[in-house]
Amino acid sequence: MRPVHIALAVLVTALWGVNFVVIEVGLDHFPPLLFCALRFLVAALPAVFLVGPPRVAWRWILGVGLALGVAKFGLLFIGMHEGMPAGLSSLVLQIQAVFTALFAAVVLGERPGRRRLLGMAVALAGIAVAAVDEGTSGPLIGFVLVVAAAAFWGVSNVLTRKAAPPDALNFMVWVSLVPVLPLLGLSLMFEGARPDLDALSRLDWAGVGAIVYVAWVTTVFGFGVWGFLLRTYDASTVAPFSLLVPVFGMSSAALVLGEGISAPRWLAAALLVGGVALTSLPRMRLRREARRRPEVPGAGAKRSAGSAARSGRSSAAVSWLVAQFPAPLRGAPKPHRTSSRPLRPDVPGVDSRPEPDGPESGSPEPGGPESGSPEPSGSEPGSAGAPAWSGRVGQQT
Repeated sequence: MRPVHIALAVLVTALWGVNFVVIEVGLDHFPPLLFCALRFLVAALPAVFLVGPPRVAWRWILGVGLALGVAKFGLLFIGMHEGMPAGLSSLVLQIQAVFTALFAAVVLGERPGRRRLLGMAVALAGIAVAAVDEGTSGPLIGFVLVVAAAAFWGVSNVLTRKAAPPDALNFMVWVSLVPVLPLLGLSLMFEGARPDLDALSRLDWAGVGAIVYVAWVTTVFGFGVWGFLLRTYDASTVAPFSLLVPVFGMSSAALVLGEGISAPRWLAAALLVGGVALTSLPRMRLRREARRRPEVPGAGAKRSAGSAARSGRSSAAVSWLVAQFPAPLRGAPKPHRTSSRPLRPDVPGVDSRPEPDGPESGSPEPGGPESGSPEPSGSEPGSAGAPAWSGRVGQQT
């Protein structure tokens, strides 16, 4: 990643971590369900008029809006209102990676491997340690509600994967519009109209700032930048930065709210972050083996022969494919020369014999890719469909 994009990823995770402290501030001014409804109302308006129409089916917008907006954030806000500390909330929510893997196995048929199962077990051990620590030092109901919020976050992740939105910002803005009325109705039903009206009548700058931060900073800006990074880089490159969220959440809660971090909580943090890393991070060993695969003796020749046997393209098409490769793989550009002599029709690739009067136009240098074997390099570096030697050589993923 470019340094500026690394800085953006760290900035977004820091904003998301500090968001838990801001939620604590907002809960001092509003009932939790009303605060959650105001958050999504401000996030959706007026942005919904600026991002254009939704680009996925409405069933996905409604499903994610109810699972993420009503269930996940509603339970999170209620859990924190019931006494769940902000720093611990930022940590426990990371168990969503385990719920996502479990739900994806059931709904999408994605079978978790041994490494992912080990990560789930480690993360669940961290949750158990955090539950024991919280049960002896605070109300356990808040802890249970935050774990339930993480479970609904996993549901929304699976629905989002099924929806496959092409524009993350557009999708999040339209999703934010869905929870407003259900949350307002739940707030009137369970919190009462009088507490809601009293909170709105006593609105001050701290309350307005909390709403603006959780709506525009963390939702619109945060998800907009995160979606841009996911469109620019492979998901396995961007996703690990989310592990910084509990780091910023726990540290900001300790600095601003004075929350202490006990030894069991440190142990729970280590187990949770380590388990989530095992569950969600890519298998680097297999990627390195994939990079070394072209170096197997004879593999390139076999691939080239098989590709030439299957290919029915003309010589001009093969020359066009060679021209699409990035300049670093083809060497320095050669002077263009127009020649009326066609390539040899009996060779299914680029003619390797030089012309008497100069180098051949469009032929690769000896150190370049083997003719007939590469594919067009339209895939981004690090993508699963890209050949191991097209744009991924020497690059960290």
